[in-house]
Amino acid sequence: AQDMGFKTLADSLLKNIFFDTCVYHQAGVDLLTKVVPHRNILFGSEMIGAVKGIDPETGHHYDDTGRYIAATPHLCDCHRQDVFSNNALDVYP
Repeated sequence: AQDMGFKTLADSLLKNIFFDTCVYHQAGVDLLTKVVPHRNILFGSEMIGAVKGIDPETGHHYDDTGRYIAATPHLCDCHRQDVFSNNALDVYP
């Protein structure tokens, strides 16, 4: 991007790149929300679930990704709402 003359990622690539939250553990979601701006994160979950197992450490299904977003310390409540729904509505009006 720099070689193409873009000044920053925010001014160029991040307007069209989004990440979903199908990361199956808290540490991964914490890292995602720390590194990627909240406006570039879309809530992703699975209806039937690609990962059907239950995490023996927590007792929760691995693909219950909503609880990871709810618990991450890197998002305030308004940013959580953006991740859960507002961002998707902006990307897919």
